[in-house]
Amino acid sequence: MTDEELLSRGKGGDKAATEQLLNRYRYFVKSRARQFFLVGGEQEDLVQEGMIGLYEAIVGYDGSSSFRTFASLCVQRRIIDAVKSATRLKNRALNTSVSIEESALEAAEDPELAVIDGENKQEFLQLMGRILSAFEFQVVVLYMDGLSAAEIAASLSKPYKSVDNALQRAKNKLRKEIR
Repeated sequence: MTDEELLSRGKGGDKAATEQLLNRYRYFVKSRARQFFLVGGEQEDLVQEGMIGLYEAIVGYDGSSSFRTFASLCVQRRIIDAVKSATRLKNRALNTSVSIEESALEAAEDPELAVIDGENKQEFLQLMGRILSAFEFQVVVLYMDGLSAAEIAASLSKPYKSVDNALQRAKNKLRKEIR
């Protein structure tokens, strides 16, 4: 059977025809998914997203182009949306998280080092508070949390150049104070 025949049967309620189309295009979806990387996920997650896109293509196909072209577009868009969603800042905590057991084991290995490390951080924050402006302090804290200058600018609603300049001033001030 051709794709168009399976599509018309599938739209008529024939679940076996829809299933046959899904199986026919499974390797196509897998080949599309291999082109992408999903942060915090596995390749199979992208394949599943692609299969959802394929199903949406089957349901939404209107016959204006070839089904393969339409399906390719739907699959690719669904996979790209999944990748974009996973890389958004709001998902950073999920994508870079450590299990509770793992972090508890690390902390339990040497409590003395953990206390010393905490004291050093506290002293450094006090030094920063004395020599940096409020904006510079805020920028450095966010930078230490792993944000880039562009991400800091976006989160503070400030121009990139202002954040970059503040970061450079703070580094110079801290470098002079520590020496």
